Amino acid sequence: MTKSRKPLALVPGSTIAVISPASAAKEERIERGCETLETLDFRVKRYASKRHPEGYFSAPLAERRKHLQAALTSPGVRAVLCSRGGYGSTEILDGLPTARLKQARIFCGFSDVTSVHIFLWQKLRWVTFYGPLVAGGFDAGPNTTGGFDPDTFMWSMTATDSGWTAPLEGETFTRGKAEGTMLGGCITLIETSIGTPWELDTRDSILLLEDRGVKPYQLDRLLTHLKQAGKFDGVRGIVLGDFPESEPPEGSSVTIADVCRRVLGPLHIPIVYGAPVGHTTRPMLTIPLGVRAKLHASGEGQIEILEPAVRA
Repeated sequence: MTKSRKPLALVPGSTIAVISPASAAKEERIERGCETLETLDFRVKRYASKRHPEGYFSAPLAERRKHLQAALTSPGVRAVLCSRGGYGSTEILDGLPTARLKQARIFCGFSDVTSVHIFLWQKLRWVTFYGPLVAGGFDAGPNTTGGFDPDTFMWSMTATDSGWTAPLEGETFTRGKAEGTMLGGCITLIETSIGTPWELDTRDSILLLEDRGVKPYQLDRLLTHLKQAGKFDGVRGIVLGDFPESEPPEGSSVTIADVCRRVLGPLHIPIVYGAPVGHTTRPMLTIPLGVRAKLHASGEGQIEILEPAVRA
Protein backbone atom coordinates (compact mmCIF):
# COMPACT_ATOMS: atom_id res chain seq x y z
CA MET A 1 0.00 0.00 0.00
CA THR A 2 1.23 3.51 -0.82
CA LYS A 3 2.25 5.48 2.25
CA SER A 4 -0.37 7.93 3.51
CA ARG A 5 0.13 11.64 2.87
CA LYS A 6 -0.45 13.84 5.89
CA PRO A 7 -1.39 17.53 5.73
CA LEU A 8 0.32 20.33 7.61
CA ALA A 9 -1.07 20.94 11.10
CA LEU A 10 -3.18 23.95 11.92
CA VAL A 11 -1.44 26.65 13.94
CA PRO A 12 -2.82 29.93 15.34
CA GLY A 13 -3.69 32.18 12.41
CA SER A 14 -4.01 29.37 9.85
CA THR A 15 -6.48 29.99 7.05
CA ILE A 16 -9.45 27.65 6.74
CA ALA A 17 -11.39 27.62 3.46
CA VAL A 18 -15.14 27.03 3.68
CA ILE A 19 -16.81 25.48 0.65
CA SER A 20 -20.27 24.10 -0.21
CA PRO A 21 -19.68 21.05 -2.45
CA ALA A 22 -23.17 19.62 -1.97
CA SER A 23 -26.35 21.32 -0.74
CA ALA A 24 -26.75 24.90 0.44
CA ALA A 25 -26.81 25.76 4.13
CA LYS A 26 -28.59 28.59 5.88
CA GLU A 27 -26.45 31.71 5.86
CA GLU A 28 -26.92 32.41 9.56
CA ARG A 29 -25.66 28.93 10.44
CA ILE A 30 -22.59 29.32 8.23
CA GLU A 31 -21.86 32.66 9.86
CA ARG A 32 -22.13 31.16 13.36
CA GLY A 33 -19.83 28.32 12.35
CA CYS A 34 -17.26 30.71 10.90
CA GLU A 35 -17.38 32.76 14.10
CA THR A 36 -16.66 29.60 16.12
CA LEU A 37 -13.62 28.87 13.97
CA GLU A 38 -12.40 32.43 14.45
CA THR A 39 -12.70 32.08 18.24
CA LEU A 40 -10.32 29.10 17.89
CA ASP A 41 -7.80 31.58 16.44
CA PHE A 42 -8.15 30.60 12.78
CA ARG A 43 -8.86 32.78 9.78
CA VAL A 44 -11.77 31.92 7.51
CA LYS A 45 -11.95 32.26 3.72
CA ARG A 46 -15.40 31.74 2.23
CA TYR A 47 -15.92 30.30 -1.26
CA ALA A 48 -19.52 31.41 -1.70
CA SER A 49 -21.65 31.15 -4.81
CA LYS A 50 -22.79 34.41 -6.38
CA ARG A 51 -25.91 32.65 -7.63
CA HIS A 52 -29.00 31.28 -5.93
CA PRO A 53 -28.94 27.57 -5.07
CA GLU A 54 -29.72 25.34 -8.03
CA GLY A 55 -32.36 22.82 -6.95
CA TYR A 56 -30.88 20.81 -4.10
CA PHE A 57 -27.35 21.94 -5.01
CA SER A 58 -25.59 24.95 -3.50
CA ALA A 59 -24.41 26.01 -6.96
CA PRO A 60 -24.00 24.62 -10.49
CA LEU A 61 -21.67 21.63 -10.87
CA ALA A 62 -18.82 23.54 -12.54
CA GLU A 63 -18.77 26.14 -9.77
CA ARG A 64 -18.79 23.59 -6.97
CA ARG A 65 -15.95 21.65 -8.59
CA LYS A 66 -14.00 24.88 -9.13
CA HIS A 67 -14.36 25.86 -5.47
CA LEU A 68 -13.24 22.43 -4.26
CA GLN A 69 -10.21 22.44 -6.51
CA ALA A 70 -9.30 26.04 -5.63
CA ALA A 71 -9.61 25.43 -1.89
CA LEU A 72 -7.47 22.27 -2.07
CA THR A 73 -4.71 24.01 -4.06
CA SER A 74 -4.65 27.63 -2.82
CA PRO A 75 -1.16 28.31 -1.33
CA GLY A 76 -2.49 30.17 1.71
CA VAL A 77 -5.05 27.56 2.77
CA ARG A 78 -4.21 24.87 5.34
CA ALA A 79 -7.65 23.35 5.84
CA VAL A 80 -10.84 22.92 3.84
CA LEU A 81 -14.12 22.61 5.74
CA CYS A 82 -17.55 22.07 4.23
CA SER A 83 -20.60 24.14 5.10
CA ARG A 84 -23.05 21.26 4.78
CA GLY A 85 -23.59 17.79 3.39
CA GLY A 86 -26.94 17.07 1.79
CA TYR A 87 -26.39 15.86 -1.76
CA GLY A 88 -24.07 16.58 -4.67
CA SER A 89 -20.47 15.82 -3.72
CA THR A 90 -20.10 12.66 -5.79
CA GLU A 91 -20.62 14.23 -9.22
CA ILE A 92 -17.84 16.77 -8.51
CA LEU A 93 -15.33 13.93 -8.53
CA ASP A 94 -15.75 13.19 -12.24
CA GLY A 95 -13.07 15.24 -13.94
CA LEU A 96 -11.43 16.51 -10.75
CA PRO A 97 -7.77 16.88 -11.83
CA THR A 98 -5.74 14.91 -9.28
CA ALA A 99 -2.45 15.99 -10.85
CA ARG A 100 -2.97 19.44 -9.35
CA LEU A 101 -3.55 18.09 -5.85
CA LYS A 102 0.15 17.71 -5.02
CA GLN A 103 0.14 18.84 -1.39
CA ALA A 104 -2.19 17.16 1.10
CA ARG A 105 -4.52 19.60 2.84
CA ILE A 106 -6.76 19.11 5.84
CA PHE A 107 -10.21 18.18 4.55
CA CYS A 108 -12.97 17.86 7.16
CA GLY A 109 -16.68 17.11 7.00
CA PHE A 110 -19.21 14.27 7.21
CA SER A 111 -22.33 12.96 5.52
CA ASP A 112 -22.43 13.50 1.73
CA VAL A 113 -18.78 14.59 1.60
CA THR A 114 -17.85 11.00 2.52
CA SER A 115 -17.43 10.65 -1.26
CA VAL A 116 -14.65 13.24 -1.22
CA HIS A 117 -12.94 11.50 1.71
CA ILE A 118 -13.01 8.21 -0.20
CA PHE A 119 -11.74 9.83 -3.41
CA LEU A 120 -8.83 11.60 -1.70
CA TRP A 121 -7.82 8.37 0.04
CA GLN A 122 -8.18 5.98 -2.87
CA LYS A 123 -6.63 8.28 -5.48
CA LEU A 124 -4.08 10.23 -3.45
CA ARG A 125 -3.74 8.52 -0.04
CA TRP A 126 -4.57 11.77 1.74
CA VAL A 127 -5.31 11.58 5.45
CA THR A 128 -8.64 13.38 5.95
CA PHE A 129 -10.95 14.05 8.88
CA TYR A 130 -14.48 12.81 9.49
CA GLY A 131 -15.80 15.60 11.65
CA PRO A 132 -18.09 18.60 12.01
CA LEU A 133 -19.47 20.80 9.25
CA VAL A 134 -19.42 24.57 9.48
CA ALA A 135 -23.24 24.67 9.56
CA GLY A 136 -23.53 21.22 11.13
CA GLY A 137 -21.51 21.20 14.32
CA PHE A 138 -19.40 24.35 14.46
CA ASP A 139 -22.52 26.53 14.32
CA ALA A 140 -23.81 25.04 17.59
CA GLY A 141 -20.46 25.37 19.33
CA PRO A 142 -18.27 23.12 21.47
CA ASN A 143 -19.70 20.53 23.87
CA THR A 144 -23.34 21.33 23.07
CA THR A 145 -26.29 19.46 21.63
CA GLY A 146 -25.72 19.40 17.88
CA GLY A 147 -22.22 20.76 18.41
CA PHE A 148 -18.72 19.35 18.29
CA ASP A 149 -16.15 17.82 20.60
CA PRO A 150 -13.31 20.38 20.81
CA ASP A 151 -10.71 17.95 22.15
CA THR A 152 -10.75 15.49 19.26
CA PHE A 153 -10.97 18.33 16.74
CA MET A 154 -7.89 20.09 18.10
CA TRP A 155 -5.97 16.84 18.64
CA SER A 156 -6.71 15.83 15.05
CA MET A 157 -5.71 19.16 13.55
CA THR A 158 -2.72 20.17 15.69
CA ALA A 159 -1.04 17.15 17.35
CA THR A 160 2.18 16.36 15.45
CA ASP A 161 4.12 14.31 18.03
CA SER A 162 1.77 11.51 19.04
CA GLY A 163 -1.65 9.97 18.76
CA TRP A 164 -4.41 10.04 21.36
CA THR A 165 -7.32 8.07 22.76
CA ALA A 166 -10.97 9.14 22.73
CA PRO A 167 -13.99 7.54 24.44
CA LEU A 168 -16.66 6.34 22.01
CA GLU A 169 -19.51 6.63 24.51
CA GLY A 170 -21.27 3.75 22.85
CA GLU A 171 -22.11 0.11 23.57
CA THR A 172 -19.94 -2.89 22.88
CA PHE A 173 -21.60 -5.48 20.66
CA THR A 174 -18.58 -7.76 20.29
CA ARG A 175 -15.72 -7.51 22.76
CA GLY A 176 -12.07 -7.41 21.75
CA LYS A 177 -9.25 -5.26 20.42
CA ALA A 178 -8.40 -4.63 16.79
CA GLU A 179 -5.82 -2.57 14.94
CA GLY A 180 -6.05 -1.26 11.39
CA THR A 181 -6.32 1.79 9.16
CA MET A 182 -9.22 4.05 10.16
CA LEU A 183 -11.58 4.37 7.17
CA GLY A 184 -15.28 4.87 6.46
CA GLY A 185 -17.98 7.47 6.94
CA CYS A 186 -21.62 7.63 5.90
CA ILE A 187 -22.65 4.11 4.95
CA THR A 188 -24.88 5.24 2.06
CA LEU A 189 -21.95 6.96 0.35
CA ILE A 190 -19.60 4.05 1.03
CA GLU A 191 -22.09 1.77 -0.70
CA THR A 192 -22.43 4.09 -3.70
CA SER A 193 -18.64 4.10 -4.18
CA ILE A 194 -18.89 0.46 -5.23
CA GLY A 195 -18.21 0.17 -8.97
CA THR A 196 -16.63 3.63 -9.25
CA PRO A 197 -12.92 4.27 -9.96
CA TRP A 198 -12.59 5.33 -6.30
CA GLU A 199 -14.37 2.35 -4.72
CA LEU A 200 -13.32 2.15 -1.07
CA ASP A 201 -10.90 -0.67 -0.27
CA THR A 202 -11.88 -1.61 3.30
CA ARG A 203 -9.34 -4.39 3.90
CA ASP A 204 -7.23 -4.11 7.07
CA SER A 205 -9.43 -1.28 8.35
CA ILE A 206 -11.20 -0.15 11.45
CA LEU A 207 -14.39 0.69 9.58
CA LEU A 208 -16.60 3.61 10.62
CA LEU A 209 -20.25 3.33 9.52
CA GLU A 210 -22.97 5.87 10.31
CA ASP A 211 -26.00 7.62 8.80
CA ARG A 212 -29.34 9.16 9.73
CA GLY A 213 -32.97 8.69 8.72
CA VAL A 214 -32.65 5.09 7.54
CA LYS A 215 -35.26 2.52 8.47
CA PRO A 216 -33.91 -0.71 9.95
CA TYR A 217 -34.78 -2.67 6.80
CA GLN A 218 -32.96 -0.06 4.69
CA LEU A 219 -29.84 -0.40 6.82
CA ASP A 220 -30.20 -4.18 6.52
CA ARG A 221 -30.12 -3.75 2.74
CA LEU A 222 -27.03 -1.53 2.91
CA LEU A 223 -25.11 -3.85 5.23
CA THR A 224 -26.10 -6.93 3.22
CA HIS A 225 -24.88 -5.30 0.01
CA LEU A 226 -21.56 -4.39 1.61
CA LYS A 227 -21.23 -7.96 2.88
CA GLN A 228 -22.06 -9.48 -0.50
CA ALA A 229 -19.64 -7.07 -2.20
CA GLY A 230 -16.84 -8.30 0.04
CA LYS A 231 -16.48 -5.03 1.93
CA PHE A 232 -16.26 -6.77 5.30
CA ASP A 233 -13.52 -9.16 4.15
CA GLY A 234 -10.39 -8.31 6.09
CA VAL A 235 -12.05 -5.61 8.21
CA ARG A 236 -10.47 -5.68 11.67
CA GLY A 237 -13.12 -3.86 13.69
CA ILE A 238 -16.21 -1.69 13.27
CA VAL A 239 -17.36 1.57 14.88
CA LEU A 240 -21.06 2.33 14.38
CA GLY A 241 -22.79 5.69 14.85
CA ASP A 242 -26.01 6.17 16.76
CA PHE A 243 -28.23 6.44 13.62
CA PRO A 244 -30.69 9.16 14.71
CA GLU A 245 -34.19 9.37 13.23
CA SER A 246 -34.05 5.70 12.27
CA GLU A 247 -36.93 4.25 14.25
CA PRO A 248 -38.72 1.09 13.08
CA PRO A 249 -41.73 1.65 10.81
CA GLU A 250 -45.18 1.17 12.25
CA GLY A 251 -45.92 -2.45 12.98
CA SER A 252 -42.29 -3.48 13.37
CA SER A 253 -40.17 -3.88 16.49
CA VAL A 254 -36.84 -4.53 14.73
CA THR A 255 -34.36 -1.78 15.61
CA ILE A 256 -31.17 -0.50 14.00
CA ALA A 257 -29.21 -2.20 16.79
CA ASP A 258 -30.98 -5.50 16.05
CA VAL A 259 -29.99 -5.25 12.38
CA CYS A 260 -26.36 -4.46 13.17
CA ARG A 261 -26.14 -7.42 15.55
CA ARG A 262 -27.73 -9.81 13.05
CA VAL A 263 -25.66 -8.86 10.00
CA LEU A 264 -22.35 -7.92 11.63
CA GLY A 265 -22.29 -10.28 14.62
CA PRO A 266 -21.25 -13.32 12.54
CA LEU A 267 -18.07 -11.46 11.49
CA HIS A 268 -16.70 -12.12 15.00
CA ILE A 269 -14.67 -8.91 15.09
CA PRO A 270 -14.74 -6.13 17.73
CA ILE A 271 -17.77 -3.85 17.26
CA VAL A 272 -18.86 -0.73 19.15
CA TYR A 273 -22.32 0.72 18.47
CA GLY A 274 -23.68 4.21 19.20
CA ALA A 275 -20.60 6.45 18.94
CA PRO A 276 -21.20 10.22 18.50
CA VAL A 277 -19.76 10.38 14.99
CA GLY A 278 -21.22 12.06 11.93
CA HIS A 279 -24.99 12.36 12.27
CA THR A 280 -25.52 12.68 16.01
CA THR A 281 -27.17 15.07 18.44
CA ARG A 282 -24.25 14.73 20.87
CA PRO A 283 -21.00 16.71 20.58
CA MET A 284 -19.47 15.19 17.45
CA LEU A 285 -16.08 13.51 17.52
CA THR A 286 -13.48 14.28 14.86
CA ILE A 287 -11.97 11.04 13.56
CA PRO A 288 -8.92 11.09 11.25
CA LEU A 289 -9.19 8.71 8.29
CA GLY A 290 -6.16 7.02 6.75
CA VAL A 291 -4.16 6.64 9.99
CA ARG A 292 -3.47 3.56 12.06
CA ALA A 293 -5.93 3.11 14.90
CA LYS A 294 -6.80 0.60 17.58
CA LEU A 295 -10.37 -0.17 18.61
CA HIS A 296 -10.90 -1.13 22.24
CA ALA A 297 -14.31 -2.81 22.28
CA SER A 298 -15.38 -3.16 25.90
CA GLY A 299 -17.84 -1.14 27.93
CA GLU A 300 -18.56 2.13 26.08
CA GLY A 301 -15.58 1.59 23.80
CA GLN A 302 -12.49 3.62 22.97
CA ILE A 303 -10.67 4.51 19.78
CA GLU A 304 -6.91 4.91 20.02
CA ILE A 305 -5.30 6.90 17.21
CA LEU A 306 -1.82 5.41 17.02
CA GLU A 307 -0.04 8.16 15.08
CA PRO A 308 -0.35 11.89 14.43
CA ALA A 309 -2.78 12.73 11.64
CA VAL A 310 -0.92 15.95 10.69
CA ARG A 311 2.72 16.99 10.36
CA ALA A 312 4.69 20.00 11.50
